[in-house]
Amino acid sequence: MTTVSDLLRDWMPHQRWFGSKGREWADVQESGFFLDRGTPTLSVHRVRVTYTDGQSDTYLVPLSWRDHMVEELSSAFIGAVPHEGREAYAYDAMRDREATVPWLTHLVNASTVGPMHFHPAGGAYIPEGLPGDIVSGEQSNTSLIYGQEAILKLFRRLEPGLNPDVEIHDALRRTDNEHIAPLLGHIEIDDADPANPPATVAMLQTFVPNASDGWRLATASVRDLYAEGDLHADEVGGDFAADSERLGAATASVHADMAKVLPTEPADEDWYGTVAGQMTERLTAAIEVVPPLAEHADGLRALYAAVAESREPVVRQRVHGDLHLGQVLRTATGWIVLDFEGEPARPLAARRQLDSPLRDVAGMLRSFDYAARHMLVEQPDDPQRAYRAQEWATRNRAAYCSGYSAASGLDPCAESPLLRAFEADKAVYECVYEARNRPHWLMIPLNSLSRLTGRE
Repeated sequence: MTTVSDLLRDWMPHQRWFGSKGREWADVQESGFFLDRGTPTLSVHRVRVTYTDGQSDTYLVPLSWRDHMVEELSSAFIGAVPHEGREAYAYDAMRDREATVPWLTHLVNASTVGPMHFHPAGGAYIPEGLPGDIVSGEQSNTSLIYGQEAILKLFRRLEPGLNPDVEIHDALRRTDNEHIAPLLGHIEIDDADPANPPATVAMLQTFVPNASDGWRLATASVRDLYAEGDLHADEVGGDFAADSERLGAATASVHADMAKVLPTEPADEDWYGTVAGQMTERLTAAIEVVPPLAEHADGLRALYAAVAESREPVVRQRVHGDLHLGQVLRTATGWIVLDFEGEPARPLAARRQLDSPLRDVAGMLRSFDYAARHMLVEQPDDPQRAYRAQEWATRNRAAYCSGYSAASGLDPCAESPLLRAFEADKAVYECVYEARNRPHWLMIPLNSLSRLTGRE
């Protein structure tokens, strides 16, 4: 007899949000409850996957159930199980528009349904009754857009504790910062172990309509530059530097408000050594995966050693943790910063630790390099394009730092050993990612390491 566990074992490994593709499953345990018994019926399932190496992950999977096949939902079909002498047909509930309405209804009513608790933000308007449309292209999470008013992000992998995205947005509500999309509510689920705190299931934010993704805007500017063979970056109609400067100011504004409403503390001497040690450990592990990194190892270890000896003043605070051009939106009035959950692959406790704001600055500087150089992958031996890519990256990195400095009074790009090391550490991470997922892109972070270690 086919069970829900059987269906999910076959279906989950092929979903974009499933983070352990290729790992062998040893066991799967599923527990579910009904969130809405209308038509379609909506159930929510916690799926604990144990791998053959003994590690495990818990995922959240909402399912919608029908008593007949629905042709227009064929791409969302998961499978059928016997039920009361008939077949019950399971669909991915996040792709079944009729099954998306109850999420907001329960938020409006501050419901508790089984182990799940709905928490609307005080005074927030939640557009009850609207169906949600899925956002394509996401990886670790799944989002639904409700009209032009709200966006619900479902956190697929569950960990006990409040997700930093909810925590930081909730804190920033008190600042009225213009560079975030306000929090409208969040949803939690009790952990299977009552000794653990609930896990964050989802968050609802104000939707930002008519906004442009930062990565797409930046790469369009690079294409404009490449198309104009005899013009410099500051002469091209699609010059991005003014936007980069405003983005730097927006980043500084968000950092300042995070420091106002969340904990801060000065870095002590031990912190510098700890950061340098962690970077060195990551480098050693990365060389095992990407042997070409070895030629940069001495230069990188020298950068990290400079951090261990550094005493540049650092006030540690909560940071974004995964800032890049894909995490920002440009609207008619300015920049919006999204997704404060940090790197989803890192444990939640690590993502909530206090850090230097330079970590975020380094992430954005790496993103400018990627935007400039991603088209070189097609023509790696074109020195003219390489020169122009570097010119674009240098101009926009400088503009971003100028905007940050003007808004904060601090120049993040002044000869800082810490910033240079953060950039290098991020590029090492990128080398591992590219080697595993896009080997033909590996040249991008490797070339950046040549610059960062002084080899070019």
